[in-house]
Amino acid sequence: MSFITNLFAETGGVARSLVDYVSRGSLRLGVTGLSRSGKTVFITALAHHLTRLASQSAAEPRKSFPVFRVHADGRLLRAKLKPQPDDQIPRFTLEEHVAALTGGGDGPAARRWPDSTRRISELRITIEFERREGWRKGPAELTLDIVDYPGEWLLDLPLLGKDFTQWSRETIEAADTPARAMIAAQWRGFVASIDPDAPEDEDTARNVAALFTQYLRACRQDRYALSTLPPGRFLMPGDMEGSPALTFSPLTISEGARLKRGTMAAMMARRYESYRTHVVRPFFRDHFSRLDRQIVLIDALSALNSGPAAVRDLETAMTDVMTAFRAGRSTLLSQLFRPRIDRILFAATKADHLHHSSHDRLEAILRMLVERAISRAQGGGALVDAIAIAAVRATREASVKHGSETLDSIIGVPRAGETITGETFDGETEAAVFPGELPAQPRVVFQGDGIAIPDEEAQWRFARFRPPVLRPGADGGPGALPHIRLDRAMEFLLGDRLL
Repeated sequence: MSFITNLFAETGGVARSLVDYVSRGSLRLGVTGLSRSGKTVFITALAHHLTRLASQSAAEPRKSFPVFRVHADGRLLRAKLKPQPDDQIPRFTLEEHVAALTGGGDGPAARRWPDSTRRISELRITIEFERREGWRKGPAELTLDIVDYPGEWLLDLPLLGKDFTQWSRETIEAADTPARAMIAAQWRGFVASIDPDAPEDEDTARNVAALFTQYLRACRQDRYALSTLPPGRFLMPGDMEGSPALTFSPLTISEGARLKRGTMAAMMARRYESYRTHVVRPFFRDHFSRLDRQIVLIDALSALNSGPAAVRDLETAMTDVMTAFRAGRSTLLSQLFRPRIDRILFAATKADHLHHSSHDRLEAILRMLVERAISRAQGGGALVDAIAIAAVRATREASVKHGSETLDSIIGVPRAGETITGETFDGETEAAVFPGELPAQPRVVFQGDGIAIPDEEAQWRFARFRPPVLRPGADGGPGALPHIRLDRAMEFLLGDRLL
């Protein structure tokens, strides 16, 4: 990034930060995570509960959210949705997502998980509460802007610090590891046939880019569940599909080699720079650099399903994303001149796919996964935590007799087509599932090179369930969405601003 570009970016950031600081009653919360980690469900549940909690009746006691102090203390007065403030950014369609989870007016048979995040969106909620600390005690208001964006975009941000040669070398080295070599074989074979000093050729560029994209998509499949997949827009191109900025691939280039004008290497490097300039930098400048808080949702269970190689790849991805954060303690100067994210929460989602006896073990595995990432963030003064949650709980627990054993199991409605111990479910029938117990020593899940452990050999296997059928609320309508530790996440992310 040139000095002039840097100057304009920083000047714009200062202006926005000054406006935000003058009104201390605002907070921008970024919500991200890799594909199928539950971003949309988390935001839907967060907004759903915030707008319900203030009007919660005696029939729905506060014990369901004991850790969220502003609610537990009875100081939460009201929370209401507000119009989306940024006209150029789509609004997060909360109402549609709630209807999907609850079945809307079509009844329980229609309930489903909302569609995944494929673009940036925002939702504004105004929280009215009773302030108990500081010199201005009494009624107060916090404007919460929730920014939803795909985790693949977050993984793109480290590209700002890498030139084409470095990125090519690292990407090809990763593709040659045991976890990726098989699925990268066709693309790697084509790359090996390309002479970087050969004249630039559009057909070659399109073909190698298509194979590279095919490789990235294969990495993301359930069987492999690999996480480090930049450039992210290759997986969700939108209206950029087919553009030169998305038609490039790493090449085998010697370290220190000079890229000659008019060659394949120079062509690919130019397009890589266009991607950084026109895709990655605008996202950082216009959205990411304005965040105050961040939650990173992680589908650790999918990685565990796929074996140690996927777990280690997820660890690498989480370490990489920390290079993107301007993490550090917020002060007046930092907010005015170089905005920082002062709180980061890593959350392992889908804790409801486990019995509660394994929730702390899942949290321990998550902490090991993000250990290096947390060290980097804490070194900058940021407050970081890691928890296991289910923003919407799809199961309940039971003890099931299996021969002479009693197994701690979960009961839910597996999605249509889900196969558990040889039985394929129709999407309507409940099943009791013993998911296995996570190891007491988290480092066990990192050991070995296994990929896609077969069902009969797996120590654990996590099924996928449909959203729960809600119990009627006190007003006769649908009750609140059940959760696991969502109140703890809300307290960490918002609690200090609601004292």
